[in-house]
Amino acid sequence: MERANAANGKKEIAVCMLIYLIISLCITALGIGILALLLYKLHLPLQVVSVVVIILYILSTGIAGFLAGKKMQVHRFMWGLLMGCAYYLVLLLVSYIYHGEGTVVAQSFLTTFLLCGGGGMLGGMLS
Repeated sequence: MERANAANGKKEIAVCMLIYLIISLCITALGIGILALLLYKLHLPLQVVSVVVIILYILSTGIAGFLAGKKMQVHRFMWGLLMGCAYYLVLLLVSYIYHGEGTVVAQSFLTTFLLCGGGGMLGGMLS
């Protein structure tokens, strides 16, 4: 009986984490859509676009980490870091699919990983 409860608990945690990851990706998609509209209408410089993308990474992973930390109640920063790393893996996958071999998440591989992981960890710590 305990094994069944433990298995159900792990399954529930996995489903929640997947939902939080999807929420963070939706936030990113919405933000990038708004950014594209602003870029089209206002002809924003590249530096502004780069800063907004960084803010989106941190905000999206921070929200996922916050939600994960609230759900788990223990080791919140670790769950936030996990959410940030999962988000980063999705970015890698999408980048690989879109660009193919050779260019994965542009040239800022480590920086993007640190932003995503750090944003998730920050969200977990604030939960």
